[in-house]
Amino acid sequence: MLAAWRDDLMRYAERRLPALTRYRQAEPLPIRLHPRRVYILPTRFGLVFAVLLMAMLVGALNFNNNPALLLALLVAATTLIGFHHNVGQLNRIELRTVGAEPVHAGQPIRLRFGFHAGAGAERPLLVLDRDALATHFRLPDDGESEATIELPTTRRGLLPVGRFRLWTEYPFGITWAWSVLHPDARVLVYPRPEANAPPLPLGDPREHGSRLRFPGDDWHGLREHRAGDPPKHIAWKPSARQERLLVKEFADPQSAALLLDWQDVPLEREARISRLTRWVIEARDRQLPFRLRLPEADLGPGQGPAFAAQCLRELALLP
Repeated sequence: MLAAWRDDLMRYAERRLPALTRYRQAEPLPIRLHPRRVYILPTRFGLVFAVLLMAMLVGALNFNNNPALLLALLVAATTLIGFHHNVGQLNRIELRTVGAEPVHAGQPIRLRFGFHAGAGAERPLLVLDRDALATHFRLPDDGESEATIELPTTRRGLLPVGRFRLWTEYPFGITWAWSVLHPDARVLVYPRPEANAPPLPLGDPREHGSRLRFPGDDWHGLREHRAGDPPKHIAWKPSARQERLLVKEFADPQSAALLLDWQDVPLEREARISRLTRWVIEARDRQLPFRLRLPEADLGPGQGPAFAAQCLRELALLP
C-alpha cells in the first residue's frame, strides 16, 4: 500500500517538476550525489506525525500552556534537524561501477552496484529499488559497499541497466529522501539455448584433421628422403622394394575440432542461434575442441570456458 502510494506520488511529481526528469538520460560513471539532486517527501507516518504536532501546537496556544508549547516547538525543531540528516544520508555517495556475470535469456541477471561514500555520517541502511525489485545494504563512513539486485531478462544482447532509485528513511522514518540513478551501462545476455537440440555434429571430414603439423607423433606415411633426415626414420624394407630411399613421416592433426557452422543449421534465425548456443555449451561441458563459423566471424578452433564465452558473446551480439 505504502509503496503504491509512493510510486503514484513519484509519477505525479515527475510530471509536475521538470527538475525530477533531468536524470532520465543515462549518465556516465561515476555518478556522484549532491543535495541538489536529492529529494525529500513525508512518509505516511510523517503525515500522521505532522497532524499530531499541529494538534499539539493548536492546543497549547488555545489553552495558553507554555510548557506544552515549548514541548511542541522542541519536537518540531528536532524534526527539522531530522530532515537535514535524512538528506545527508545520500549526500556525497558515488556510484562507481555497475557489472554482472552474463546469463542466458530467460534467467535473472544479478547486477552489482559498487558505491563509495565520502567522509561524513555513517549510512546505516540504504535501499536501492526499481519497480517491485529492491535490495537493502549498508554503506560505511568513507568506505565502499556493493549492492546486488536481480533483473529479469527476456532477450539476448546488451541489456541497458536502466533507472534505479536510491532512498532512505533514516533517522526517524518521518521523511524519505531519494535520488534517481541512471548509469550509462549495459550488461551482456547470452542467447537462450535450445531445449531439445539434436546431438553435437561430431566433425566434418573436410575440417577434421585436414591440416597437419610436422613433425608429430602419429604415423602419416612415407616420403622421399631429404638431406638432414635422421637415419632412424628411414624405412629400409619399403625402400628396398621401391628401389629408392623412403623415410617414415609422423604428423599431428592441427585441428581435430568439430565444426559448428551457421550454414549447416536449416532453421529460422533466432532458432539457429539458439541451437548453436546449446552446442557451444555442450562442447564446453564435454571439453571438446570446436570451431564456430558465423556469417561475419570464424572462431577457433579452441576449447575451454574462455573460448566458449567468446563464442557465446558473438552469438549474443548477432544482429
